[in-house]
Amino acid sequence: MRSNCSDFAGGLEQLAAEIRDCRICVEAPERAPLPHDPRPVLQVSRTARLCICGQAPGTRVHRSGRPFTDPSGDRLRSWMGIGPDLFYDPDRLAIVPMGFCFPGLDAKGGDLPPRPECRKAWHDQLFAAMPQIELVLVIGQYAQAYHLGTRRRKSLTETVANWRDYWEEAPEPGKPRVLPLPHPSWRNNAWLKKNRWFETDLLPVLRNEIARLLGPGDGDRGGTCMDVQLAAGT
Repeated sequence: MRSNCSDFAGGLEQLAAEIRDCRICVEAPERAPLPHDPRPVLQVSRTARLCICGQAPGTRVHRSGRPFTDPSGDRLRSWMGIGPDLFYDPDRLAIVPMGFCFPGLDAKGGDLPPRPECRKAWHDQLFAAMPQIELVLVIGQYAQAYHLGTRRRKSLTETVANWRDYWEEAPEPGKPRVLPLPHPSWRNNAWLKKNRWFETDLLPVLRNEIARLLGPGDGDRGGTCMDVQLAAGT
């Protein structure tokens, strides 16, 4: 494992540059190629202690080049109890979706699943380059499959309903704690109404931890080697 600040910074900076230029899903795809030019969207740094891992950018994020610039982002920030200033501060918060580019739309007009090429090519390397991450918020089934592996339950509802099991268990050495969440899309309004425990039980715990991880007074912010907020094409 790299041991000095410049090595960590250089490794993450190089990865960010490679992801920014990635065209695997167009030039060497596992299935039908991406139907538009790639525009990877993520936010990473060497100092962020919290990471959000969702699915993939939607149409609005594809246009803006900035993660969660849509109603889902508004709801997610409300769940977390923070505003855009903290949310888009790469010193404090990383955003690593399972697919870095908008995957396109299906026949019904819904977003396609995240491209599998991203996870296989980049995710293991990227999280290895950010060993300081203490908590990963895993949003949706694809992120939960990657970060929870065999610990994931049979359905998203069952996984999120058992959030205390993941919250209270000791993480593997060198691994962050993981907290599963549903997707903040309006399509989940009925789910949220049916599962009131999410708001009454889980969200207070989430907000307390967010305040701890993102609050002031860490003392080492001035020692940042490198921070990268990456949105390819911006």
